[in-house]
Amino acid sequence: MEKERIDNLGINGYQIIQKEQGFCFGMDAVLLSDFAQVKNGGRVLDLGTGTGILPILMEAKSNAAHLTGLEIQSEMAEMAARSVKLNHLEDKIEIVEGDIKEASAIFSHDSFDTITSNPPYMIGQHGLKNPSETKAIARHEILCTFADITAAAKKLLKNKGKLFLVHRTFRLSEILCQLSKDGLEPKRIRFVHPYIDKEPNIFLLEAVKGGKSRMTVEPPLIVYEKEGKYTEEIYKIYGMNPEE
Repeated sequence: MEKERIDNLGINGYQIIQKEQGFCFGMDAVLLSDFAQVKNGGRVLDLGTGTGILPILMEAKSNAAHLTGLEIQSEMAEMAARSVKLNHLEDKIEIVEGDIKEASAIFSHDSFDTITSNPPYMIGQHGLKNPSETKAIARHEILCTFADITAAAKKLLKNKGKLFLVHRTFRLSEILCQLSKDGLEPKRIRFVHPYIDKEPNIFLLEAVKGGKSRMTVEPPLIVYEKEGKYTEEIYKIYGMNPEE
């Protein structure tokens, strides 16, 4: 059995269980939890929740009534559920083991105000497939495609409900087209740059079910001020003191 570790999340004293050598959440999930918006008393679904990082962070950052994480990998779902229990959040967060492609059969249609997803970025032979099956499934479209995510969101979101996602810029055109095709109108986008003088490598995006065609481009988010030092905004998102 792989060794596990418990990491502090730096908010509300929350912690998360992760494999020492397995898939661990990255900055993308943290940035998405900051970008996503949840109305007071809203119901939230995270598609492909992995370690459960997004529901846990968003419970701390919002006044959502309930959050659900859907995860297809049994071991990951079980570990995410233990993290929920570790933080005494069983009344607020539920982890469900299941396939995104079957999400519309698992949950009631038009039942969520907000859906989040940090989906696999790579298709086909893009990038090297990780030898670890868990990591490969998290990073490559092996068990679900982006179209599977939009199909689920289209059925499960309430009218004017919002989908928030993080993805790689090289797939931006395809993703915008797929969202519009499924009636999820892109409304807000923010590009994330590793350094101020480098092109963006990921983006954060908000789409609205049944929304009108009009999109806002937010100011860029810069990750590093210099090598080894985050920008002030990144430290703030993480709840960290740059002097520590």
